[in-house]
Amino acid sequence: MKTVKIDFVSDIACPWCAVALGALEQAIAELGDQAQVEIHFQPFELNPAMPLGGQDVIEHLVEKYGVGPKQVRENQEQIRKRAAEVGFPFHPEGRKWVYNTFDCHRLLHWAGLELGSAAQHRLKRELLGTYFTLAVNLDDHANVLDAVDRAGLDRQRAAEVLASDEFKEAVREQQKFYLDAGIHSVPAVILNDRLLIQGAQPVEQFKAALLQASND
Repeated sequence: MKTVKIDFVSDIACPWCAVALGALEQAIAELGDQAQVEIHFQPFELNPAMPLGGQDVIEHLVEKYGVGPKQVRENQEQIRKRAAEVGFPFHPEGRKWVYNTFDCHRLLHWAGLELGSAAQHRLKRELLGTYFTLAVNLDDHANVLDAVDRAGLDRQRAAEVLASDEFKEAVREQQKFYLDAGIHSVPAVILNDRLLIQGAQPVEQFKAALLQASND
């Protein structure tokens, strides 16, 4: 059995990415030693032009999808239920604001490069939790650094990254790589550089794909 390389292309501001991660984690846990995996989190920004200060989430989603506020709230409630089913509790009142996530991607790049895939995974989950479970301000670096603490990583080193332009070009290059590869929506989960799973698929579909990739 070979280790399955997983590239999880996603954004912190993407609720379906949290759902997909929860489902993937559940699939991995249920398979146990039937599949060995190594997950690498790759950057994608849903709102790369979002300025500091962000935008009210209802206003943003109404503008983006052309639906009314009532429909937006109903959609959010459906996503919240899906997330809870895979062990990713969202704030009961939902997120209030949409933020630029580029600094979060720089921190994830740092974690993967300097600390390894397991540390990057812990940080990814904590950043998603910061946004969707705690529903706090991502523009406030203190909130982001608290996520670093919860992930058991070096807060001082992370603060140095945030205070600089470190890893800016590396993240931009990775974003361009996946855009050029045809990834224009997330979550996108790529197994062994070949098998693409698009969207927040059910646990059983992730399990089947992992078993297939383990035995190819």
